[in-house]
Amino acid sequence: MDITKKTKEELASKIKDLEDFIAKKGIGSNYLARAEKVQRNINIALFLGISVTIVGLSIWLFSGKNTEED
Repeated sequence: MDITKKTKEELASKIKDLEDFIAKKGIGSNYLARAEKVQRNINIALFLGISVTIVGLSIWLFSGKNTEED
């Protein structure tokens, strides 16, 4: 029973290593790496844009310039 468990773990490890190798060196791996970089940059830009918008709206709302003084 211990031998079958050990064998399964070794096979799973070898399959994982093979999958990692294919992901790094396989067909389309360069395009995948570029797509991951582009997605990361888009996420960073969206986060910064939304943060700046929220800060700007907060400053505008709490500055007191939007109150009516008659």
